[in-house]
Amino acid sequence: MGQSALTFHPLTPERWGDFEALFGVRGACGGCWCMYWRLFRLAFSIGKGEGNRRAMQKLVRAGTEPGILAYDGERPVGWCAVAPREEYVRLTAARTLKPIDTQPVWSIVCLFVDKGYRRRNVSTELIRAAAAFACARGARIVEGYPYDYRGRVKHQPPPFVYTGLIQAFERAGFVEVARPSKSRAIVRLTRR
Repeated sequence: MGQSALTFHPLTPERWGDFEALFGVRGACGGCWCMYWRLFRLAFSIGKGEGNRRAMQKLVRAGTEPGILAYDGERPVGWCAVAPREEYVRLTAARTLKPIDTQPVWSIVCLFVDKGYRRRNVSTELIRAAAAFACARGARIVEGYPYDYRGRVKHQPPPFVYTGLIQAFERAGFVEVARPSKSRAIVRLTRR
């Protein structure tokens, strides 16, 4: 698979089956269904699994396009959640991810890549597609919250770095604007 083989599409009701196929019976990571940032902790925990799947499907059926799917031909191989920051209520409770200024931003909060497609630059391509999607809908600033483990021995399994790695964002043209912790950065891409 070369990078040029990938195509990207917003998650719409017509593509729901592809989203389910990509996430599988486990809902990507432990029944999340990409609702972690959209719900406060208790609601998310109560809905783990089928409840979160139904909540995401309800959003999609209502016309919300909560992110971008990556395809290799007809096969869904990746996902990137992107929306205006205010749609992610959990960000308001995240100590280290508070807004750094008052500018309106769109946030990339989750990346999920099929196991067979990891380490193939799919995350970077998804980030680029998500930023283009947000900008086409009026975003001037797109923000991400990646982990930075460079120079450290620490290794996390891919599901536990769901906000992405800083290298993927940098390759997509994002720049670091804040460092709320040693391993977490806030990065931005600003449309000119």
